[in-house]
Amino acid sequence: MKIEMESIGTIHTQFNEIEGMPIQPTGAKGVKGTIEIKDKYVDGLKDLKDFSHIHLIYLLHKVDGYMLEVKPFMDDNTHGVFATRSPKRPNRIGMSVVKVIDIEDNKVYVENIDVLNETPLLDIKPYVPQLYEDTIDELKIGWFETKHKKAKSQKSDDRFK
Repeated sequence: MKIEMESIGTIHTQFNEIEGMPIQPTGAKGVKGTIEIKDKYVDGLKDLKDFSHIHLIYLLHKVDGYMLEVKPFMDDNTHGVFATRSPKRPNRIGMSVVKVIDIEDNKVYVENIDVLNETPLLDIKPYVPQLYEDTIDELKIGWFETKHKKAKSQKSDDRFK
């Protein structure tokens, strides 16, 4: 099945090159960005100011192709792509949780953003951890268990171009 989507806006950040970017929001603490929503979707921002954090769902537009096994930034071993947050995915979809600073007209000002400049935005959803609180009772995070702290300092390189 072929699926077509339209960007609802553009994410603007200080990161113009993939190399040297933070690999996760925890490594982008304090980094500010702006999301510019297309005029026809601005009404969809109503009440978003009442949320402190949002999910950004976006297209990894500078990534070509995909790999089913990858060596992620935080590990020396290969893993199946679906057990990683690698950008070399079959559908090139990225997702980050960011802090909302302000919303003015068609602009959403955010913080802790680890996204490449001029990334096409596919969707925004409010981050509501309480929606999961009764369903995540035995959390396991696989190989990330001993590696996740590296995300604060690990930077991107050119391995997933």
